[in-house]
Amino acid sequence: MNLLLMLDTVLTERSVVRAARRLHVTPSAVSNGLARLRAALEDPLLIRSGRGVVPTPRAAALGPALARALRDLDQAIHGDGFDPGTTDREFSLAVSDVGQIVKLPPIVAAFAAKMPRARLRVVSIDTLFAAGGLAGTEIDVAIGAGEKRPGVHAETLYQEQIVLVARAGHPTIRSRVIQTQLAALRHVEVQVAPGHGNRQLAARYAALGVARNIAVFVPTFTAAAAIVASTDLVASLPASILNVLGPRLALRRVATPLAPVETTINLLWHERTHQDPALRAFRDLLVRVAGLPPSGKKKREHVDPARSRSSP
Repeated sequence: MNLLLMLDTVLTERSVVRAARRLHVTPSAVSNGLARLRAALEDPLLIRSGRGVVPTPRAAALGPALARALRDLDQAIHGDGFDPGTTDREFSLAVSDVGQIVKLPPIVAAFAAKMPRARLRVVSIDTLFAAGGLAGTEIDVAIGAGEKRPGVHAETLYQEQIVLVARAGHPTIRSRVIQTQLAALRHVEVQVAPGHGNRQLAARYAALGVARNIAVFVPTFTAAAAIVASTDLVASLPASILNVLGPRLALRRVATPLAPVETTINLLWHERTHQDPALRAFRDLLVRVAGLPPSGKKKREHVDPARSRSSP
């Protein structure tokens, strides 16, 4: 086993066990390889921390140069040629349940037409977190509200408006609520990760002086929609999923005195995959298909929330 490849994999995975799984070797083989590298470089390289490992300063400094060297070597060996019509490669995409319902069907259709022999693996955003994020080796790209940061690229796809939703037969809510009515409602809060709701939405309620009475926390917007459809609870959902599920579940939008809430949805990928020809083609396909707003109109370059006439 190439010791440099092994070190790069352990640095990426932050785990000897996960690195061994990716390299199709035993954890003992990885541990033995690390021992040889420690002796050669006279540095511990990796220190145990909980269930994983953290790099020493020497290993952290080696990481970027090592990743570049391995990428350049792979490119030199395999070249830049990529044929979407014949590739049988597997591509992986992380996307929320909203994206799976609204964006995934046209993505799959375009993918099948462009790369008929390739495979597409779709995972949830919580699976992306569990796999170590985009810095890991499990997920190629993600569609979500994440932002550009060191090592991660981002390209804006569209703006998603967040709206208040209730069931059509709600006993006290009509098409609009005033501040006192809004304060009396009970809510379903969506937290993709525990403790991480929509901070912009929370700020809008705080600015209005309304404390949300949250009755239920759920991990997906589809779960929130299902609960709202069968109870007198309300939820703040992306308008795109309301467009799809609203008619089926008898849900409707409710206007409020809140300032508008819009979330930027980006295409995100790691620096490690930036130059890969196949993944460039995959990202181009996603931008072309998912870069259109749910209405199907031409993508807007910028949306000024202050100019929007609608509110959540």
